[in-house]
Amino acid sequence: MKTRKIRLGWIGAGVMGAPLCGHLLTAGYPLYINSRTRAKTEALIAQGAHWCESPAAVAAQAEVIFTMVGSPAEVQQAYFADQGIFSALAKDAIVVDMGTTPPSLTLQIAARAQGLGASAVDAPVSGGDVGARNAALSIMAGGDADALARVRPLFDCLAKAINHMGPAGSGQHAKLCNQLVVAGTMIGVCEALVYAARSGLDCEQLVNAIRPGAAACWTLDNLAPRINRDDFAPGFMVDHFVKDLGIALLEAEALGLHLPGLELAHALYKKVQQLGHGRSGTQALILALRKS
Repeated sequence: MKTRKIRLGWIGAGVMGAPLCGHLLTAGYPLYINSRTRAKTEALIAQGAHWCESPAAVAAQAEVIFTMVGSPAEVQQAYFADQGIFSALAKDAIVVDMGTTPPSLTLQIAARAQGLGASAVDAPVSGGDVGARNAALSIMAGGDADALARVRPLFDCLAKAINHMGPAGSGQHAKLCNQLVVAGTMIGVCEALVYAARSGLDCEQLVNAIRPGAAACWTLDNLAPRINRDDFAPGFMVDHFVKDLGIALLEAEALGLHLPGLELAHALYKKVQQLGHGRSGTQALILALRKS
């Protein structure tokens, strides 16, 4: 006899969310989906996903509900609005937030879920559009260990690395650490390419020369070639990165930390937005450095 696959919900079908939904559909899970723009979900609906008119409608159908939306305000809306997830969440359901959310909001989500007899896992990811398409993300999870164990088979469809970082909010703190490393690395890669171009080096040859050495990193492998082609299509949008770095600044302040590298990265990416590239990929940082 066939084992019944649990019903899943997914809210948010952007650059990352859409391919992740696709992996779950390919794995045979019934999936109920909602997104701000229905047009972005048409390919998923054609693949078998069921469209729902609201997050509440998703929660009414699903046993595990994933969210991957942009700003903290959108996260708040998805969970706490009149037609939000919590208005229809079933007892024993699990909500999984895979976006980058302020840890303070994550704790509110976890507390409300617990009050309803449900569970919450914060599970932000790293790996960009490439990792999402290839089901090769890194997941940093926070929350109850039993809830994580229940959703781990689903994570296995999406990621190559899954780490339980601690209680609710720990996954979000880990993701902010990830963004600090990404921001600093991106500045280094972009400055190196600006320097190389000004000094007369072939930038493509430079990347090939330094990738095998101590400078080796994901950014050199995946984004430096895009920069050299002037390809600024988003794997992860500048607007979202500015949001993440802003959250990190607020959290650092709350912890009594002064992180000058974070402040510099935030200021540089704000400049990229001012240049009209908020919806470009994070590799568009080089445009701000070329201007200076």
